[in-house]
Amino acid sequence: MNHGNDVPAYGLWSLVLINSAVFILFAFSFFKPNTKRDWRTFGGFSAFIAALFIEMYGFPLTIYLLSGWLARRFPGVDPLGHDFGHLWYTLMGFKGDPHLNPVHIASNLFIVAGFILLSAAWRVLYQAQRRGKLATGGPYARVRHPQYAAFTMIMFGFLLQWPTLVTLVMFPILVTVYARLARREEREVAAQFGSAWDAYAGRVPRFFPHLSLHAATASSDQEAHV
Repeated sequence: MNHGNDVPAYGLWSLVLINSAVFILFAFSFFKPNTKRDWRTFGGFSAFIAALFIEMYGFPLTIYLLSGWLARRFPGVDPLGHDFGHLWYTLMGFKGDPHLNPVHIASNLFIVAGFILLSAAWRVLYQAQRRGKLATGGPYARVRHPQYAAFTMIMFGFLLQWPTLVTLVMFPILVTVYARLARREEREVAAQFGSAWDAYAGRVPRFFPHLSLHAATASSDQEAHV
């Protein structure tokens, strides 16, 4: 399909359904929600993905609302062309294929890294739950909530790639929800594992890993004793 600026590329509801289903099912295969908290986490992420692809291939609400300003700012450009929907590409004055500009490449890195982190975290958590132990290895040796961090990375990547008013509003709301769910989860895990949790939480940050390699190595070494 030609995504040139002079070719409308919306109203493609089959692509909305296909892309939404692919990303949602892909995330589901790694996250495997079980509890109400899991489903709430996954539901928010799924809503974000659906809202994103509705505007990417269905109805461009953001472009429609900003069409007057965009037409004045970029005269002679059809705002209904698919490439124009890459707003960072447009606003920052990039030329050429929008899929090859630095912002789009960075978005792909965030999305791929997020899914890799989500998969790695699920494997560690699954094995720990089977043994009735605290998950402290793999990504859990760097941050206490790698799955929430992974969802945030994926959503941030999509915001870089295709920002919309709806997803820009949803993103901080979902991050706030995830932060609250993480704290609630910590209270439950602390009640279950007691001093083991206290020791783990004392050395591993909640969402942002230590930049020091020494700190990360020390954390990995200590988790073997928990």
